[in-house]
Amino acid sequence: MRKFYLVITLFFVGLTLSAQVVTTTPALPKATDEITIKFYADRGSGGLADYSGDVYAHIGVITEESTSSSDWKYVKAEWNENTDACKLTRESANVYTLVLTGDLYSFFGCPTTEKIEKIALVFRGATGSPEGKDDGGGDIFVDVYEDGLNISFERTDAYLLVNPDTTISFVANASIAADLSISINDVVKKTETSATSITYSETFSTSGDYKVVVSATQSGVTMSDTLLVCVVQTPTTAARPSGVVDGINYSGNSVTFVLYAPYKETVYVLGDFNNWTPSNDYQLKKDGDYWWITIDNLTAGEEYAFQYLVDQNIAIADPYSEKILDPWNDSYISDDVYPDLKAYPTGKAEGIVGVVAPGADEYQWDVTNFTPPTNDKLVVYELLVRDFVSSHDIKNITKELDYLEELGITAIELMPVNEFEGNNSWGYNPSFYFAFDKYYGTSDNYKAFIDSCHVRGIAVIMDMVLNHAYFQCPLVKLYFDADAGEYGQPSAQNPWFNETAPNTSYSWGADFNHESTHTQDFVKRVVEYWMTEYKIDGFRFDFTKGFTNTSGDGYAYDASRITTLKRIYNEIKSINSNAYMICEHFCASSEEKELANYGMMIWGNNNNAYMQCAMGWKDNSSILSVSHNNKGWDYPNVMAYEESHDEERMMSKALRYGNSSNGYNVKDTATALDRIELNAAFFLTIPGPKMIWQFGELGYDYSIDYNGRTGEKPIRWDYYNDTDRRDVYDVYSKINKLRAKYDVFSSWNHSITEFSSTFTKRINIYSDDVNVAVIGNFDVASQWVEPNFSATGKWYEFFSGDSVDVTSTDMGVELQPGEYRLYSNKKLTVDDVKDVELVDVPEIKAQEVKVFPNPVSNCLYVESEQTIDAVRLFNITGQLVKKQMCYSSKAQVIVSEIPAGTYLLQITGSNFNRVSKVVIE
Repeated sequence: MRKFYLVITLFFVGLTLSAQVVTTTPALPKATDEITIKFYADRGSGGLADYSGDVYAHIGVITEESTSSSDWKYVKAEWNENTDACKLTRESANVYTLVLTGDLYSFFGCPTTEKIEKIALVFRGATGSPEGKDDGGGDIFVDVYEDGLNISFERTDAYLLVNPDTTISFVANASIAADLSISINDVVKKTETSATSITYSETFSTSGDYKVVVSATQSGVTMSDTLLVCVVQTPTTAARPSGVVDGINYSGNSVTFVLYAPYKETVYVLGDFNNWTPSNDYQLKKDGDYWWITIDNLTAGEEYAFQYLVDQNIAIADPYSEKILDPWNDSYISDDVYPDLKAYPTGKAEGIVGVVAPGADEYQWDVTNFTPPTNDKLVVYELLVRDFVSSHDIKNITKELDYLEELGITAIELMPVNEFEGNNSWGYNPSFYFAFDKYYGTSDNYKAFIDSCHVRGIAVIMDMVLNHAYFQCPLVKLYFDADAGEYGQPSAQNPWFNETAPNTSYSWGADFNHESTHTQDFVKRVVEYWMTEYKIDGFRFDFTKGFTNTSGDGYAYDASRITTLKRIYNEIKSINSNAYMICEHFCASSEEKELANYGMMIWGNNNNAYMQCAMGWKDNSSILSVSHNNKGWDYPNVMAYEESHDEERMMSKALRYGNSSNGYNVKDTATALDRIELNAAFFLTIPGPKMIWQFGELGYDYSIDYNGRTGEKPIRWDYYNDTDRRDVYDVYSKINKLRAKYDVFSSWNHSITEFSSTFTKRINIYSDDVNVAVIGNFDVASQWVEPNFSATGKWYEFFSGDSVDVTSTDMGVELQPGEYRLYSNKKLTVDDVKDVELVDVPEIKAQEVKVFPNPVSNCLYVESEQTIDAVRLFNITGQLVKKQMCYSSKAQVIVSEIPAGTYLLQITGSNFNRVSKVVIE
């Protein structure tokens, strides 16, 4: 892994190439050598500097069979396995040694027929932390050499980038005594006869590119090693080409890179097109606070990885990159999800790199002029790609669109799908705003998903995080003060971010400064890009309460925040007048009203009320705020929901805390599911846009805290084939189809009545064509309800198909606990709910995993035919009690310290998820 040398002054400065995290004896080790590794704990990441405990090496090899630098082979011990063979000896403060006894083949158990190319290392404390790694937090690698003559500079770099008048000391070692020489740009500077090492110092006083070569000759054989030195020149000042924008600009087989970076002194571009070598030919020109360069004669359709190197020590991908490569996470993306993913340029780059592809084929859209449903017809289905299909890819969600279309939803809102830090995440830790996250598939897969939705009349809404970004974001890295705050923070020079968030109650990552014109321009580019390139139909903006620089808790009315959101809304509407803007706001009611009346939809959290209704508890069960009429808004722009990604699941809580009376028990699964239907009847029928959280239509009953709040949840497509759960789906489907077919369910002339004495509710909706009355009994005992029929005569009950002769408008109806009815003075009909063929139904075979003994008092054993990634133990309320990573086919879980009781044990692997009930005695 490279190290970037920053020379702060132009005075005479000495620079040596030997400050490595590890050194070896012999200096150029072969696979047949016994090797001693010396580890300097205060170098590299410094995670083990001044550590007083035992230190172990997590160690393996990279062989010719390895697919990448993360594909370690013949790992000596598991991460949490402390073995004497991997324990280091402390020689002095921060200096440790480890002897790989015998040779590498015997130490690692590697067949001698397999070529070993590198030793791979990470150092750790006995408990797994702290960690000692290379510069930038990467793994440490030691080259393994062939037998015979070898020569190498003491370095981990392929090049050096320095200022003029810098002195560099070059040190090189040979494997056997030989005639050695060092030359610079083909001029010999020093020679040694029959030596195993050579040292030479040179002062580079003139800007330019230099090739330093060390050669070793012995018995007519010559070997060499090369180090490139780029001595920085003063940047050329030149105007940007006409028409270019910040980021990546294509023109035929050329790419013009433009980076806005005030206060910076130099910018170089490194990439596949120049072998990742800085030279003054690839230094960006300066145009005021902008930097730019055009690279010509690239191959059409070929992908090129690249990075900017700013001020000689900040390596970033372009903030506008539409694809990135991640050295830490890409190796966990399967070929099924992202076929032929370009390999990360291991050994050439550090951190995330961008990708350009001039002349690449464009996606051919089937639907080019989609008109999204109006707000009043919106039924949004919120889903997390990771937890919706077991393959966690957008391609297989596209295959499940029959299921969603039959459900009657009219829009899909995906939780964030632009690149975020890591793979396994909710996505609210964004890093790149113009790149579709590869963990979910290719950009064409995403476009095909949107296209398929549009064919079916389904809009696609993008969940976008513009309150904050996380620290891998180039806009954050470019101006960052690592020594400020607890974890570092944006510097005062950062054009896009506040140094600290003004919100005193909530803040995450780096806080966008929405009053900066640079942030405003960036936001405009973000929304324009996704609406034009991907034909997105609108956005749900996360935590819009934070779009302000006003200090405080964010709840009070804030005129500057209103101005910001109206500006963004106007920009979205200027691109597509039919597009949506949905705000997760949760601010002063006057502010929400102003935004709603301006045309935005505002998230309306009714989770607690519907939770109480599902459980059968009267307190705090009012659903009046679902209707804009009860909020005093001029327009029906409440994006109401019973559940969201952020809320507890109604079914989970009903099964744990449901009410009961005289044999009627909400904790019974079938009864609880009936009450989910009751809630749906009193949620989806209320006019105004609605949102459903994934699998709520099947009575999903895993707590939000199962496997940790943001952890992966079991994917239970098998629920669709359960009769009681399918009934819930059918109710959702029928009501959604009613909403789509009959305009009465968009009528502003409606009311919600709640009878506290009987815990019953009623909805009345009026239109010129038809009137509707919905009644429901949320109690756990039978109750009478008056539907408030608007006229006498024949009324029709939708779900049963029965009719009733209404002789008096105040006549009552007796409802059993959990019962609901939908009456109309005109017969309402919808198509029958069709069966759909599910594509992604994971089957969990019981014999895959053995758990014993059960009951258990001390140690629980888990065995599997496949590799177990993790074992998690939950109590019956869904709280995580113990988590243990495994990465083996066997696990041993100590439970002696856990209180006696019944628990759920979750065992997960790459393609299985097993849950077992465990009794601890």
